[in-house]
Amino acid sequence: MAGLGGSDLRAPIFNWDNYEFWKIRLRTIFKSHGIWDLVEKGFQIPDSKGKNVDDAGSSDSEKEALLMKDAKALGIIQGVVSEDIFPRISNEETSKAAWDILHQEFHGDKQVRSIKLQGLRRDFEYTKMRDDETLYGYLTRLLELVNQMKEYGEDLSKGRLVQKLLISLTKEFDPVCYVIEQSKDIETIEVQEVIAALRGFAQRLDRHAESTTKKAFSSMSINKKGSQSNSGFGNNKSKKSWKSKGKKWDSKPQNSGNQGGKHEQGEKSDQAKRKCKHCDKLHYGECWFKGKPKCYGCNHFWESH
Repeated sequence: MAGLGGSDLRAPIFNWDNYEFWKIRLRTIFKSHGIWDLVEKGFQIPDSKGKNVDDAGSSDSEKEALLMKDAKALGIIQGVVSEDIFPRISNEETSKAAWDILHQEFHGDKQVRSIKLQGLRRDFEYTKMRDDETLYGYLTRLLELVNQMKEYGEDLSKGRLVQKLLISLTKEFDPVCYVIEQSKDIETIEVQEVIAALRGFAQRLDRHAESTTKKAFSSMSINKKGSQSNSGFGNNKSKKSWKSKGKKWDSKPQNSGNQGGKHEQGEKSDQAKRKCKHCDKLHYGECWFKGKPKCYGCNHFWESH
């Protein structure tokens, strides 16, 4: 519902399911507005002649104020039931009358309540914390089930509820459960004390998980920087080796046609050269060493100075 007189309290729309849970929440809303007594005990409105039939000492202004409060309570009830259920209370003029009709129909007789209670007991026995569930979520789910059992007459003892908590958690809570079992009396320890210990342990687990995640990201960052540094070092070394060989790196693509022309020109130049019979080398024109004496020991020509 959108809101009740500026209150932050909210009640779900009742549509045949979970009447006991709906009733608890709605009763809390009535108490927050100070009108639960009107809903629970009722209020007798004046008769058609304007005569007061209750509390003869009450003034007309007080009666009017009570009527307005009762109308507010009735409006709240009408606003939190589905369209299918609304016809059952549409003709009622007081909040108590509407409340009693819903209670009689959905609260059930003794046999119906017994059947519902058996189902709740079975749910309680088989309820366990899921691996993907938070501790807060599981505690909320379990305690809601316990409250429903209480509404149907099953009031669990502290010892039984504590035992259920300790044996139904996931394995990561085994250390704190073992400490509680060894250091406390399960039958007398308060449920809230156990819940406080479990929540403290859950917070430690969350901090540890957060610290582990930060370390993982830090390690990844360091490895990434190291990889980039090594990559730069390798590139510099590669460039140095190219320079040492007297080669020049050119990243620009070269025209394949020009390469072919240079290759052909080189071949023609080599073909134009002739091996000299004087110096045994390839060169153009007349040999520089023609007619000069040659040493037969070192095979060098003698040059005149």
